[in-house]
Amino acid sequence: MHLIIDGYNLLHITHSLTRLSSVQLRWERDRLIDQLSAYQKLKSSAITVVFDGWLGGWAAEKRDIQKGVEVIYSRLGEKADEVIKRLVREKGSGAIVVTSDREISRFAERIDAAVIPSEQFQEKLEGSSYKVEGSPEEDEEDEKGTKKKGLSRRPSKKERRARAALKKL
Repeated sequence: MHLIIDGYNLLHITHSLTRLSSVQLRWERDRLIDQLSAYQKLKSSAITVVFDGWLGGWAAEKRDIQKGVEVIYSRLGEKADEVIKRLVREKGSGAIVVTSDREISRFAERIDAAVIPSEQFQEKLEGSSYKVEGSPEEDEEDEKGTKKKGLSRRPSKKERRARAALKKL
């Protein structure tokens, strides 16, 4: 499992990024990388987070590994969306894309990569710091979801892929 995360999209859920200074924005990015690093240690999956650098970035794409998380800044003139699409193309169906961007979501779904909305991943990210896998609370949730009566309602292939990806998270 390889998580490809739209960095500013995920940060935008908890903060309004427009009013932040460059120092505050760097602090928020570092805080997100710390959270992702802790999550990666619990789940042992590869994580790549992509940030925009198209307005004030470097001439070339910048890649770095921080605390076990691969961090990519798109080059000047290139949006993070394009970098994410390229990564999804490379990883194929083995990727799980975390974004709420419709264009990226549609692209990933065409390549059969699972897409998790940023809001849902943020909940998982916050919950992973204190919730242990296999806890009674988690087992109860699984049981509640399987005991339905009435006509069988099989979710679409897209929904099944997203659910499977969420269970892996």
